[in-house]
Amino acid sequence: MRLSKLAGGIVESPTLALNEEARLLRERGEAVINLGIGEPRNKTPLAAILASSAKLTSGEVKYTTPDGLPSLKKAVIHYTEENYNRLVSPENVIITNGAKQSLFNIMYSILNPQDEVIVIAPYWVSYREIIKMCMGKPVVVSPEDGTFIPRFEEIKKAVTPSTRAIIVNSPNNPSGVIYPPELIEKLVALCENKSIYMVCDDIYHKLTFDNHRAVPAFHFTKNDIENSHIIVVNGVAKLYGMTGFRVGWVIASRQLVRVMANVTAQTTSGVSPVGQAAAEGALNGLQSVVDALRLQIQNNRDILLQELKSFSGVRLIEPQGTFYALPDMRAFNQNSVEVSRFLLEKARVVTVPGKEFGMEGHIRISYSGSVKDVTEGLERIKWALDPNSPNEIYIGDKRMIRDWS
Repeated sequence: MRLSKLAGGIVESPTLALNEEARLLRERGEAVINLGIGEPRNKTPLAAILASSAKLTSGEVKYTTPDGLPSLKKAVIHYTEENYNRLVSPENVIITNGAKQSLFNIMYSILNPQDEVIVIAPYWVSYREIIKMCMGKPVVVSPEDGTFIPRFEEIKKAVTPSTRAIIVNSPNNPSGVIYPPELIEKLVALCENKSIYMVCDDIYHKLTFDNHRAVPAFHFTKNDIENSHIIVVNGVAKLYGMTGFRVGWVIASRQLVRVMANVTAQTTSGVSPVGQAAAEGALNGLQSVVDALRLQIQNNRDILLQELKSFSGVRLIEPQGTFYALPDMRAFNQNSVEVSRFLLEKARVVTVPGKEFGMEGHIRISYSGSVKDVTEGLERIKWALDPNSPNEIYIGDKRMIRDWS
């Protein structure tokens, strides 16, 4: 069978692959704990349920325009004004099938073959693959000091005449760090001086802890949206725990939004009106649901920090936001793929290898689930890896004995 070289070069999503392995183990009756998936376990906000139900009840579930329903755009405009202190017009907003499609359509709309996009490590696994799918070239910048925040000079050094964009994800998946305001300010200036797009993946921007705040890039420019090189990506998946609705949006110049709308029209067409109604309900409903979710996740983060302190050899830079941690596991094994597979095989705990995020030797742990999952999952990880932990443990109803060193 003859297949596309471009498609054949795209790697399988490691998160989805491990989730599938975990599902198969569960079907066999294994007591698997999933600390790999980035998905809050809260119920969908009531306002979103009621809004989507009303749309279904109306029976008017038809095609939508490629750029989104006017009423949802209005809600996004209000959200942008309230959270970014930036007034935009409906022509600056496009509704998408989730933030992932937002990023793909942005790259498809701005890249020519072999254009470069700077990706800051650690990075979300899909950035590099999306860039390659759009025939661009990902250029990874890894912090030289071993932290999760690069120096501005390291990023600036990576800029070439072929650089088309820089992707900035703060709070960061997978590390949970928030980039300092002075770094964001310098990146805005760099992008505007060099006519480079600054693509801000803000999907976690309100999931921050301990009074930390992710300062928006818009804060550091006097240019209006038409003349700014800032592109903002957001959605309802993480802040409202609405991952299955697949609704995101992009704030950008009118010209870019028009091109993205054409791309959408020739690929997926518009977003489901039921999903758009749910997103509108969430954005217009009580925002206390976001704070409640944030506090729940912060509590899980605090439990994770306490549990990891008892590990021998594990190092962790404290997450300031998101619901991920990226502990350094090199004291046990330099190969993060082997660590994650070992934990799934022995402890029945799903994690994601740090190699997939540009951070070999680390693993990503998601603490978006229940307190029980976080506590028990970490207990199992410690049992499997730390020789100073008790030799026996129960996984489900099975008594397990550690017979390896």
